Amino acid sequence: MHSTNYVNTLIAVADDCPVRHGITPPAKPGNPSIASRTFQLIAHNPYRFTSDDVIFTVYADRAGLAESERSSAREHYFSSGRPCLRASDLGKKYGWGIHANADGHIALYAVDSPEYAELSTEVPPQGTTHFLAERPLTVVKAMRSSRR
Repeated sequence: MHSTNYVNTLIAVADDCPVRHGITPPAKPGNPSIASRTFQLIAHNPYRFTSDDVIFTVYADRAGLAESERSSAREHYFSSGRPCLRASDLGKKYGWGIHANADGHIALYAVDSPEYAELSTEVPPQGTTHFLAERPLTVVKAMRSSRR
């Protein structure tokens, strides 16, 4: 079974992200975008879900899968590789970094927040205590929207 989960990792905002602060993805009435659904799920449940949980829940909700079908559908869904949250518009267009803790549970941090600055720094500034106990933290960039 394939997985999109990360551990002790920050998915940093893409280099070509057009914004310099976190923007809530617009919610379209009736049929929210994937970015909007992903944002709502993570923002309202920080460190509750893994990347796999979020990606599958967004897929299942959009497909209208009943709760009773989700267990077998999830197994089938992850039987082949799936794009991870590095490909999400949250880090490519809307200015959100995604942090996965030691258990693989994720939370969002706006690119202009002090927490994002602390997470994206390899070593915390001298004399400060890092708010995360887990170190080292791997920092990877969200995928660029355009080619170089």
